Amino acid sequence: MYAKVYGETTCGINGEQIIVEVDISNGLPSFDIVGLPDTSVKESRERVRAALKNSGLIFPMTRITVNLAPADLKKDGSGLDLPIAVGILVSSGVLQQEQVDDTIFVGELALDGTIRQIAGVLPMILHARDIGRKNIVIPSGNCAEGRLVDGIDVLIPASLLELVEHLRGEKVLDVLDKEAICAAATSVYDVDFAEVRGQQVVKRALEIAAAGGHNILMVGSPGSGKTMLARRLPTILPPLTEAEALEVTKIYSIAGLLQRQERVMLERPFRSPHHTISSSALIGGGSVPRPGEVTLSHHGVLFLDEFPEFSRTALEVLRQPLEDGYVTISRVQASLTFPANFIMCTAQNPCPCGYLGDKKRECSCKQFEIERYHRKLSGPLLDRIDLQVYVPRLEYADLQSREAGESSAVIRERVIKARQLQLLRLQGTNLYCNAQMGRRELNKHCQMEAAAEKLLAKFFTALGLSARSHDRIIKVARTIADLDGSDIITAAHLAEAVQLRTSLNS
Repeated sequence: MYAKVYGETTCGINGEQIIVEVDISNGLPSFDIVGLPDTSVKESRERVRAALKNSGLIFPMTRITVNLAPADLKKDGSGLDLPIAVGILVSSGVLQQEQVDDTIFVGELALDGTIRQIAGVLPMILHARDIGRKNIVIPSGNCAEGRLVDGIDVLIPASLLELVEHLRGEKVLDVLDKEAICAAATSVYDVDFAEVRGQQVVKRALEIAAAGGHNILMVGSPGSGKTMLARRLPTILPPLTEAEALEVTKIYSIAGLLQRQERVMLERPFRSPHHTISSSALIGGGSVPRPGEVTLSHHGVLFLDEFPEFSRTALEVLRQPLEDGYVTISRVQASLTFPANFIMCTAQNPCPCGYLGDKKRECSCKQFEIERYHRKLSGPLLDRIDLQVYVPRLEYADLQSREAGESSAVIRERVIKARQLQLLRLQGTNLYCNAQMGRRELNKHCQMEAAAEKLLAKFFTALGLSARSHDRIIKVARTIADLDGSDIITAAHLAEAVQLRTSLNS
């Protein structure tokens, strides 16, 4: 007997419907799954068999063939356990076909029939709603994700037996209540810029980076506060919009990082991978590509401490996402594109020993060691970093000062006002901050006064700037003008932008 049940899997950061076809026929007992399943899907045979038996349901001792369509899409993960089990029950006559036609089933089965939570449920629910399905069954452990999507009824049975009773009409499950996405809620951070003593130039650079979405490099001696400053960058970024919050939550759902999350993500991501990370873990990869750190940093901050200590291979793969805002990963099984719009914040020492240019301690490095250390970072990669600032050693008087600096809340208000100007200016495009502007937007939105034009021409020739550096300086100057509330870029705005990009070379 033939049955057709609908399941879901993930493809990139989106859901993909899987048609689970089950055929039970006479013959020697066997259980075959076809349709390009990976190992975890093939292992469903043993989980489904045990779950049906331990739930008091009959497992047919005949020839069972399960086809997962479309057959050319690689299926991975354990979320197809539930639709396979339901398909067997329909094919064997325990359930009727019309009882499952409007429902999508997602979940992993334990051997006792319990439905266990899986990764990637949120994009599956969104896709099920978008293709017009009325109901979706998900594990109770994923109920927080189920509350976020309107337009589809979400059911959360605790076990396979409870689901069967619901489908038969013996025990009706309640539809999961929905929860509004309160992306504008105030985030509570454990750190604040008010705790930072001194470092006014660096704090100004971080404010500009947050206001315009610019990448930033901080260079300074050990203990000067580079990491402390970087960890406070998310506290001055604007709150996530509803669309951004949902997109970030989808990414973390697929990565399996929402298992203990009780609600939608409201805080911008801050990722700080160790410098031993591989290029695949940084950019994403696997036989079926999965999101890497650049995608987990989407709409947030990717902090790379000890920047030159990362492998050259890992750093060079950052060039595409820094320029394009997305990353495409091609494998034999699939070619997928992941979003990667993030602020890259990096920190490094000026030399291997860390004290080159320090006023208190003498550098012990040989010249060739310093040159080799700097060669770890390629020119094209550094050219994509808009702000490059030196973080000086703090004086004792600064550390003992009782005067509190500006709080993150005060700085964030200025950043939000600047971002609102950019959103208004870039309305009708897919861009949301100055750093994302292309040549067309630069010509349209970055008008400069005559003195600023002359100053830029002078710096371009004197410093030997590249075309990319030229455009990025204008973008930073546009952000500085936005923080000042100015419609036009003045010479002062441009001079500050140039200084913040070239100060390490002076």
